[in-house]
Amino acid sequence: MKPVLALLAAALVAASAAAAAQTPPSGTIASATSSAPDAGQALSGPALAAALRRGGHVIYFRHTATDFSRGDSGMTGYADCANQRLLSEQGRFDARAVGRHIRALRLPVAEVLASPYCRTQDTARLMFGQAEPRNEIREGQEGDYPGLKRLLAAPVSTAGNRWVVGHGTPFRAIAGPPHLAEGEAAVLRPQGTGWAVVARVRVDEWAALGRAGAAR
Repeated sequence: MKPVLALLAAALVAASAAAAAQTPPSGTIASATSSAPDAGQALSGPALAAALRRGGHVIYFRHTATDFSRGDSGMTGYADCANQRLLSEQGRFDARAVGRHIRALRLPVAEVLASPYCRTQDTARLMFGQAEPRNEIREGQEGDYPGLKRLLAAPVSTAGNRWVVGHGTPFRAIAGPPHLAEGEAAVLRPQGTGWAVVARVRVDEWAALGRAGAAR
């Protein structure tokens, strides 16, 4: 029995080491100075559609359009949607439309992660029909967001893409300007201890990307 337990213990140690290798400590991930596409790696049109189909990318969305007549100051918890800023009708329409274009492009989905706020959860579910709430997308530490950095930098299997729905301020804090518009996405190539931005896609650009992908 002891040899079996020893083998199991060794396997657990190996699995922990592999996980640690895939998720670097936050201290090794520096904030970027700009979230504009890297000049040497920028993609657009058919090349961007093809790269997304191959997988291995992180696509970070700011939630779609919201009703700014409401705020979050009275919320008692993430599930308290009645006291949060929520998606507007336009935001709900935009999220559904982007989801349709993603499906039409046949872009692979490895996971869908979203901030636990109602507007981000709703955006993800309207786009993908699913959302795993992840607190680290929103929760910061003295202006830094180490958990979000790890999600953006950790390698993704080429069998899919990591789709993340969050907020504009945390992304700008760690990735730099320009600020994401509501519904805008940044396409990142994760590099373990950082990432490269290869594209930015606004809500109204997904239709053209779909046409470019279909024409290839």
